[in-house]
Amino acid sequence: MGRVYEEFEPGQTWTTQARTVTEADVVMFCGISGDYNPLHTDEEHCRDTRFGTRIAHGPLGMSMAIGLMSQLNLINGTALALLNLNWDFCGPIRFGDTVHARVTTHSTRRTKAGDGIVTLHFAVLNQKDETVQEGTAAMLVQTGAAAA
Repeated sequence: MGRVYEEFEPGQTWTTQARTVTEADVVMFCGISGDYNPLHTDEEHCRDTRFGTRIAHGPLGMSMAIGLMSQLNLINGTALALLNLNWDFCGPIRFGDTVHARVTTHSTRRTKAGDGIVTLHFAVLNQKDETVQEGTAAMLVQTGAAAA
């Protein structure tokens, strides 16, 4: 079981494991999202872009970061709802890049109803330790009283 609201404190930081972004990841994301933009699918087209090659979808990187965070068992079974995402895309994620996330508790607060809201900050880094994405995710998280 993941952490309950009371177990999150601003400033806590965790680092996820890393994963390499593959062509298969991008192809599957194209199918799931319906986004077949040539920036992700057409190597010839991309040779003339600023990136010089195909790149992963921005939301794919964001999804991978959230998935990697989930593997830390921070919110498994205790997250009740995703309330907000605020995300910046700082650089490309290329096929073959290996990414990981640094996750920090940004803030916590109670709602008027007594529920817990936890906002986590994500820094998504590539193998060169360059920040390629960053953002926050606000979640409704089960409280200790509700877990008892």
